[in-house]
Amino acid sequence: LIKEAGGEAIFVQADVIKEADVKAMVDKAVSVFGRLDIAFNNAGTVGENPSLIEQTEAEYDRIMNVNVKGVWLSMKHEIAQMLKQGSGAIVNMASAYGVVAFPTFPLYTASKHAVVGLTKAAALQYAKAGIRINVVAPAVIETDMFEAATGGQDEAKAYMAGLHPIGRIGTPLEVANAVLFLSSDLASFVTGETLMVDGGFVAQ
Repeated sequence: LIKEAGGEAIFVQADVIKEADVKAMVDKAVSVFGRLDIAFNNAGTVGENPSLIEQTEAEYDRIMNVNVKGVWLSMKHEIAQMLKQGSGAIVNMASAYGVVAFPTFPLYTASKHAVVGLTKAAALQYAKAGIRINVVAPAVIETDMFEAATGGQDEAKAYMAGLHPIGRIGTPLEVANAVLFLSSDLASFVTGETLMVDGGFVAQ
């Protein structure tokens, strides 16, 4: 789609929990484009078991590895490159559950709170180096994950939509627009912030 629109794009296969993969991904981007101006760390996963006492160590490791370690490793290598350039913008994907809690997603909630905290600390550490680091935190968004969670049932979708004061769930484009804003010079005085894209969910 990017190439069809006249842009240039590459694909690099990577597992964000493996440091060698993350480093290779950043190195490849720099070798092709010459620099790394913007990074959006968007890989994430949710747990399947709602009961904390029934969740396993393996499930904990899977969620924390992807959602937290993956963001940390990505920032580690992205920031290293941006320091060489003297500038850059990073946006990390959290969730409304990185700001508030939900009883049936304890590990996911913990992981997204960790992303928010990690972002704030990194933003402070590198603010004077010309690197801005922020978080986008969506509520329920119309994705494949949403379809799987509702089983495609209209009643479940209506319930989820009703959780948001705006009266509907969000769209991927609405999240993308928030990421674009935080990545752009329009947000040149914004760092360490969590931008809610949640239809008023956490304001309740």
